[in-house]
Amino acid sequence: MVFTIFGDYVRHYGNKIWIGSLIRLMKEFGHNEQAVRVVLSRMMKQGWFETEREGRKSYYYLTDRGVSRIEEAASRIFKLEPHEWDGQWRMLMYNIPEDKRQLRDELRKELLWSGFGTFTNGCWITPNDLAKEVRLLIAKYEIEEHADLFLSKYTGPRSNQELVAKSWPLEEIEKKYGEFISIYSQKFVVATSEMESGLLSDAQCFVERTNLVHEYRKFLFIDPGLPKELLPEMWSGTHSAHLFAQYYKLLAEPANRFFEHIFEKDNDISRKDATYDAEDNPLIIK
Repeated sequence: MVFTIFGDYVRHYGNKIWIGSLIRLMKEFGHNEQAVRVVLSRMMKQGWFETEREGRKSYYYLTDRGVSRIEEAASRIFKLEPHEWDGQWRMLMYNIPEDKRQLRDELRKELLWSGFGTFTNGCWITPNDLAKEVRLLIAKYEIEEHADLFLSKYTGPRSNQELVAKSWPLEEIEKKYGEFISIYSQKFVVATSEMESGLLSDAQCFVERTNLVHEYRKFLFIDPGLPKELLPEMWSGTHSAHLFAQYYKLLAEPANRFFEHIFEKDNDISRKDATYDAEDNPLIIK
């Protein structure tokens, strides 16, 4: 949730927020001050945040690593249509020693998050150009002597679609998207009616939009973001993306108004990105 608030709001306002303001925002979701401080401490140890003091106040901001992760996530969250495929596969092969099992497990989580699929043990594939991300991972985990990245074209005997079926659980992902559509299409209709009647407060819109992004971003951990040529003809992921964008825009203005109401009291609102428009998020890729 902290990542979601930073990614959806704070990053457009100078990437820095007073902890008191963040605690106030998190209170809307039922989280108390102690819980927020514990989470921030943990995330600092993991390298996502740093802090600085101004007088008696502590301000938190994303590290370069944190900014990079949020930008990567945002580029996938706000992508509405599948991209076209260049016809090539990226294949990462590694053989990490058993005494580095924990490192190997962490690498696997990173690869899954980035959209790689498990072809065989020690061999991961993706049709997407993730060479930059892979090089950063290899450097981060210092596994240059254990890993190799190939750019290749599959020539059979199976089809590219069969490779996809072998490497990713598309039926399970499709089911999850169906559940999202079922829940949030109803929420969208109800919220539209309530907003027209003036029954939704700015704070409620802030909570609802943040929860929407928080739930939708979970697909980053299971959906590899395959190009349209490799997806089933009727793919619920595309429907989900458009539903997400519609609902996101519906709640944008009042949600952002509430955030600014809290933020401007103890933070420098002049650092807001002059080009930022909450209703037309620049990250939304049509």
